[in-house]
Amino acid sequence: MKIKLPLEAILTRPTPSLRQLLTGVLPPITMPFDQNGDLVKGGLKEQIDFIIKSGASGVVAGGSTGEGHTLTDGEFSSVMREAYDATDGRVPFLAGLIVQSTRAAIERANMLKGMKVAALQVTPVHYLFKPDADATIEHFRTIADATGIPILIYNVIPWNYLSVDLMLRIMAEVPGVIGMKQSGGDLKSLSDLLLRCKPENVVLSGVDALLYPGFCMGMHGAISALTSAVPHVVVKIQKAVEANDHQTGRDLHFKLNALWNTMSHDNLPACIKYIQHLQGIRMFEPRAPMMRVTEQQKVDIKAAMQPLMP
Repeated sequence: MKIKLPLEAILTRPTPSLRQLLTGVLPPITMPFDQNGDLVKGGLKEQIDFIIKSGASGVVAGGSTGEGHTLTDGEFSSVMREAYDATDGRVPFLAGLIVQSTRAAIERANMLKGMKVAALQVTPVHYLFKPDADATIEHFRTIADATGIPILIYNVIPWNYLSVDLMLRIMAEVPGVIGMKQSGGDLKSLSDLLLRCKPENVVLSGVDALLYPGFCMGMHGAISALTSAVPHVVVKIQKAVEANDHQTGRDLHFKLNALWNTMSHDNLPACIKYIQHLQGIRMFEPRAPMMRVTEQQKVDIKAAMQPLMP
């Protein structure tokens, strides 16, 4: 698909300053679904206020924690506007695109017109048919050229997991792709990215159990489920590492690890909503067929949350 580069894309090419803008703790918000799976209008502001007051550096809408894969086009447009308005320019706003085609990514990005979006967090396509390296590069190039919005690769799709070499190649060949969120459990990949990336690239982590060692290695920030659940804790870890206070960092790491161990990946967004609820946020539900938080999960999460409560 050939798309002419618009003027706005030329004028908004990413610069090294984005490295400073897109760093720190950038929580992905959860979606306010009711028991019927309907979005609750006005359900995002309380959560976004909680996240920003916790010291977060940005807000991400439409990611995996936000069950972005379940949103219709109309819902996507509505919640992005609501989240953007609730953020109110206090911190950078990022939009997540979990899509099946290049065209769908561009169509969704076009729904963001009028909003100051710091970056798009874009997954590789995730259905059965996997594009090769050249097609993957063209996918990200076309999105970047058509939207003019800086792109972070959201490297999370097991069926189409991108190698370090390919992500580095994409960033080298597509100026609009400024970085990535590495969501595999292998810190070696994160280390290789930090070792080999360009000075202007952004390397973020989504590896919840290993946020502390990631900050120790020098990753630029984190977008992960736990940053949404307990943003104040992850901010404390980041600041402890910056202050070379590794006793505090390690202590919080193991407490966070204990909380992480109480949750199942299969209903992780539901667990994050419950943790937010324990801190005063209205309780919302996951969208079917995702399972609700079980009674045993509630018991285990409550116990692990005791030493982490703000």
